[in-house]
Amino acid sequence: MTLQDLHKQAMTFRDTPLMPVVFVGHGTPMNAIEDNEFVHEWSKLGMQMPRPQAILCISAHWETRGTFVTAMEQPKTIHDFYGFPRELFAQQYPAKGSAELAELVRRQIKDVTVGEDYEWGIDHGSWSVLKHIYPHADVPVVQMSIDHFKGAQYHYDLGKQLAFLRHKGVLIVGSGNMIHNLRIMKIEGDDFNAEYGYDWAFDLNNLFKNKIMDGDHASLIDYNHIHTSAGLAIPTPEHYIPLLYTLALQQKDEKISIFNDKVIAGSLSMTSLVIG
Repeated sequence: MTLQDLHKQAMTFRDTPLMPVVFVGHGTPMNAIEDNEFVHEWSKLGMQMPRPQAILCISAHWETRGTFVTAMEQPKTIHDFYGFPRELFAQQYPAKGSAELAELVRRQIKDVTVGEDYEWGIDHGSWSVLKHIYPHADVPVVQMSIDHFKGAQYHYDLGKQLAFLRHKGVLIVGSGNMIHNLRIMKIEGDDFNAEYGYDWAFDLNNLFKNKIMDGDHASLIDYNHIHTSAGLAIPTPEHYIPLLYTLALQQKDEKISIFNDKVIAGSLSMTSLVIG
């Protein structure tokens, strides 16, 4: 990178007041085109938060060997699902990418080698939510992948190394679900988003919230031992891990607000939070 490039990068990401951090329970891809209580709250976020210079999103739907950031100028909208209406597949989120942000992340993180990716794009864990927060797709978006072969502590520690971005006008978004077990979903009636959950799902949703509000990150990192039903709530970790990236960015005594606090479809938690 030339001195001119470094100067351009520094000018692009000027110092700002501390940006908030968001974890979103994204639920079904249909939320991208539905009008419901969850997307109303996402829309409110866009109106309430300071406008970012760029977005870094850690989505449950991009798992890799190693850690990567998207670095293309125009990331594609990925429709990484099947069996949904044609209207959903027609959705596009034409946000620009940011090679500058990707390079900033790669250079700042010292303990992990972060690779550049030019193939992925913006998956539905990101665009189905961002579509409501920033409907004009006018904020650049970079995704960071989840290394499938690393444990919870690795992801939490890596999240801490992203803290500098909060002073560079970058909104960091973790997108997943605290409780996510599609194999045992059970829908009551014809409304997928109606509140319904197994007893253990309600218990765990409350337990997660209490640990989050108490700042007990150690218990949340060691999630396999947090409850006897943890294996039902988190049969695979990819939807839970974005929460750890988010919590790692909390400063001492920093305020957390919970929203979309609801268990649906038996075994899916939409519970979300804002730090700051």
